[in-house]
Amino acid sequence: MEKNQNPWSVPVTVEDIPENGLHVEISAPESVRAELAGLAGLRDVTRLSAAFDLTRRGAGVRVTGRVSAHVGQTCVVTLEPVENGLEEPVDLIFAPELAAPASARAEKPHLRTDDAPEPLVGGKLDLGIIATEFLFLGIEPYPRKAGVEFAPVKIDDDSARPFAALEALKKRLGSG
Repeated sequence: MEKNQNPWSVPVTVEDIPENGLHVEISAPESVRAELAGLAGLRDVTRLSAAFDLTRRGAGVRVTGRVSAHVGQTCVVTLEPVENGLEEPVDLIFAPELAAPASARAEKPHLRTDDAPEPLVGGKLDLGIIATEFLFLGIEPYPRKAGVEFAPVKIDDDSARPFAALEALKKRLGSG
């Protein structure tokens, strides 16, 4: 997600983090939660909060903590409302972007490993963006109401008739 698309911004400057660390708790206001629900395709986000511990590591920062939310979704089977809570652990390292020679950037523009630190741009990081990204990662992509499972329509006949499933569905719905 690009920064200008995120409605929740809680910037922290590395210089403002004491040597012994900083504990920050944030909670998204209703207007931000409504906008994030729209971006994520949710019915609503009734609660979104995060607790972070920020620790300086040289010129970088380690961010640990937890993002907590309660979201309203729609069951993919019954289309009924479903409420889901989520708790996502956070453990990130931010480091200043290193200037690489132009030739190295041109040869490997997308070089990145899973253990590579997140870029710390301008000596700042944004806790609102971090919380939003972990909210989006924690959302159940195929929410289902408790005890509901998708069951395909069973065909009485095992032959390979192309419209057999449609015929069986019509019979099941009583229109055939």
